[in-house]
Amino acid sequence: AGLERPTAGRVLIDGTDVTGLPPEKRPVNTVFQNYALFPHMTVFQNIAYGLKVLGISKSEQKERVMAALSLVRLAGFERRMPSQLSGGQRQRVAIARAVVLQPKVLLLDEPLGALDLKLRQEMQQELKSLQQKLGITFVYITHDQEEALNMSSRIVILNAGHIEQIGTPEEIYEHPRTLFAADFIGQNNLLLGTVTSVTPEGLTLEVKGVSLPALPNDFFSPAVGERAALCLRPQRIRYGREPQHRMALKGIIRSKEYVGGMQHTQIALNDALLLNAVTQSAELDSFPVGSEVYVGWNQRHAPLVPCTSKEAV
Repeated sequence: AGLERPTAGRVLIDGTDVTGLPPEKRPVNTVFQNYALFPHMTVFQNIAYGLKVLGISKSEQKERVMAALSLVRLAGFERRMPSQLSGGQRQRVAIARAVVLQPKVLLLDEPLGALDLKLRQEMQQELKSLQQKLGITFVYITHDQEEALNMSSRIVILNAGHIEQIGTPEEIYEHPRTLFAADFIGQNNLLLGTVTSVTPEGLTLEVKGVSLPALPNDFFSPAVGERAALCLRPQRIRYGREPQHRMALKGIIRSKEYVGGMQHTQIALNDALLLNAVTQSAELDSFPVGSEVYVGWNQRHAPLVPCTSKEAV
């Protein structure tokens, strides 16, 4: 956006270096969480403000503002004041004000953070549809993991200014490259341990007294004695009275929670190692608390990531 000067690297937009350009000369607009609308201006005046500053004729201003209002489904709202709008409508005005300038990149800084859950979900779909209609790049900043998975075609995970991983939502969710990435997106059983054996078929990870089989991958093949973490999504765990996979461990159900259509179950492999599983609620009464079950998962769906001594602590 040009609000801060980068300490390193360059900013390229469509192949053009804009690192040294002032904000007003960049083909970039920003939508903020707090809308940042002028309270004393009408919806039309708010959207037309940038066009007016650029010296665009009044006739073109009207044409582009009305088109932007139609795009965000606010046709007929041009004479209203911001105080007469709902939170979702104000955010649409802020988006219209940004896209009316026809930027190449639209930055959205947690734009739905101030909305309630239902409205936020509705606006997510509207923004996805809007991006497809405009055909420009949206850079969407969010701390909501589900929102990141739902909204994006590509995700960048940042940790203290460092890029942890870049990939599609599926790549980030199914194949995290770091412990931080695995922990940040979605629920995960992060099983930190030490590699005790390596064979052509796979390896064994010792975690709190339990030996867990695991598979190396393209980016991480640990040696014996190396620290690693097994990333096991609760939805990937299967349990029952009989072994669910070739790999099966015995456990005891410690607790169960009914959460709408899903059941959250905590299974103890021993006194120190607990697994969180998520299954359909139809299984709610099948295994009461205290039941002994076999626990298993497909090893291909439980990736290994490096684990530093600091992370292990």
